[in-house]
Amino acid sequence: MPFTRIAIRADKPAPYRKALAQGIQRALVATFNVPEDDIFMSITEHDEGSFFYGKHYLGIERSDDLVLIQLTVTNSRNEAQKKALYAQIVENLANDPGVRREDVFINLVEVLKENWSFGNGIAQYAT
Repeated sequence: MPFTRIAIRADKPAPYRKALAQGIQRALVATFNVPEDDIFMSITEHDEGSFFYGKHYLGIERSDDLVLIQLTVTNSRNEAQKKALYAQIVENLANDPGVRREDVFINLVEVLKENWSFGNGIAQYAT
């Protein structure tokens, strides 16, 4: 059960935000074998005074359309799956809603299966 946080600059229209979520979810389904309805995402929008990033860090030219993506997942995927996920997210978001590849920043946080709870007071392990 991945949990995804997406941070973007403010004032993006609803279809743009929806396309971000859908593109990330499609990548998770394709590369991490996540069920299609296993979707837990939040998008936060930030004004100029609360959105900071290195515009030229590591020689990558980023714009104010930067999309920060943090995925929390179980630590059950190998390196090839992770690389495939990163590539698929970038591809999906480039196609729709048209995010420049340089403006996709992904952070993967891996946790143990026993660190998940589904709100019923009993830990149930995600796949």
